[in-house]
Amino acid sequence: MTLQSESVLRTQLAAHLDAARITGEVGTPRENNLSHIHRFLAQERQFDFGVPLERDWDYASVFALMVERAGLRPDPAFTEGVDTISAELCIAALDRMRAVLQETVEAAGRILFASGHPAGLLPVHQAVAEWAQARGAQVITAEAFTADPATLRLPVPEPTGGDVRRLGLVHVWHQHGGVPHTHLAEPMQALLAALDAAGAPRPDLVVADHGWAGAAGAAGLRTVGYADCNDPALFVAEAQGQLEVTVPLDDDVVPQLYQPMIDYLLR
Repeated sequence: MTLQSESVLRTQLAAHLDAARITGEVGTPRENNLSHIHRFLAQERQFDFGVPLERDWDYASVFALMVERAGLRPDPAFTEGVDTISAELCIAALDRMRAVLQETVEAAGRILFASGHPAGLLPVHQAVAEWAQARGAQVITAEAFTADPATLRLPVPEPTGGDVRRLGLVHVWHQHGGVPHTHLAEPMQALLAALDAAGAPRPDLVVADHGWAGAAGAAGLRTVGYADCNDPALFVAEAQGQLEVTVPLDDDVVPQLYQPMIDYLLR
């Protein structure tokens, strides 16, 4: 591909991302973004994503990081209204994610996919998982090592409860008959604990979001993932060296709108 055609592809994708509000002026409000920085720093469950603080982070430093790596509006005095994600930063991170995926696939590596956003990012993960498997990667599925293969589910200990299930090639958290949106780290922690208990090898790469990604990175696994502008945990994890790539985007638009992004990532 020539440099000119590559530039055209990137320009076209950036225009789509902004039009779809995957980037640009996104649906996550500024006040929510700023509130989540405080809640992450307080290490609140559901907001820490299983990511421990390994540096002396404070509000100003995390805010600056979110401006730098996600493209939030840089004015700290702007506290209410529409916030932003940078299409350019999103595409640059997709390029780095592609390189990691290709390296792992070429080595026939073991990849685990998981999502806390079944109504948004699940089709993205599924497309990448199918692409990786078709090219020789070993896509890890929980039933290969869970103690409950008859029902293909892996219980998550209380007080979280529920269980890990697989939709296609992607792991999700199930509870009370549904697969809810979750920030929790416990489903990934339960999955890794079951893998270890069975003596199964850990994945060479985890592709995930939310607490699935945060817990995997904190466990020392090579991890890439997606994060919204109100998910500071994963950007901090990347800065701390726990995640290799964090792609900034709105993680809950209508799933079909991600298709041009998938096409770009897997081309």
